[in-house]
Amino acid sequence: MSAPFRFPRFFVTSPAPCPYLEGKTERKVFTELSGNNANELNDALGRIGFRRSQSVAYRPSCADCSACVSVRVCASEFKPSNSQKRNLRRNGDLIATACKPWATDEQYSLLQSYLASRHPTGGMADMDDQDFADMVEQTPVDSHMIEYREPTVDGSRGRLVGCCLTDRQGDGLSMIYSFFDAAHPMREGLGTYIIADHVIRAANAGLPYVYLGYWIEGSARMAYKARFRPLEKLGPDGWARFEPVASDRIAAMFELA
Repeated sequence: MSAPFRFPRFFVTSPAPCPYLEGKTERKVFTELSGNNANELNDALGRIGFRRSQSVAYRPSCADCSACVSVRVCASEFKPSNSQKRNLRRNGDLIATACKPWATDEQYSLLQSYLASRHPTGGMADMDDQDFADMVEQTPVDSHMIEYREPTVDGSRGRLVGCCLTDRQGDGLSMIYSFFDAAHPMREGLGTYIIADHVIRAANAGLPYVYLGYWIEGSARMAYKARFRPLEKLGPDGWARFEPVASDRIAAMFELA
């Protein structure tokens, strides 16, 4: 008789240049998510700092660095700052829809413009339509593409201005990847709005957390995550509240638009 749940096999990648810290190398430990227990395994690994990419769960396993820290927002206790309140009012007319994880040309076009504007030299800059489809559709867990559209007078589908590939875990929402119209003249702060909306969605669904992935102290690229409070980070003794004061100052200079 076979066991109902097989312990996963873990693998380690070869060292590669770190995309966040100059002069550092990164290495990841990963395992495959597959079978009837993929959701349960993803939930368990998410609680100990793993992230999902398609059918793989991974986390940093660098030999001489521990700068990447998993962070999550305590959704039920989230109190938006004054600037976040203004952002929620400004973009509150957007219509959010949880769609099945099926890639569309409209989504891919929005991603291309976002990458060209925000990350022209990043690792995803050369992503083609098949790569994008794989990112969205190759999921063995409970995933949705949350679309944000502008309202229309006649109630038809409005202009797509934001997307977020999101996993629903047992204890919260995990934001896998978000992108938006970074050049929209009337929609300042779309990235901030998408995160705040996810936190509010989680709280309304009775889910305690929104997982934001990894945070590096002092990194301008990740400073926006420090603006969503209360925030917890994963350390050697488990999850604990923390106040990233230095990153909060950086975040004020690098508003997530």
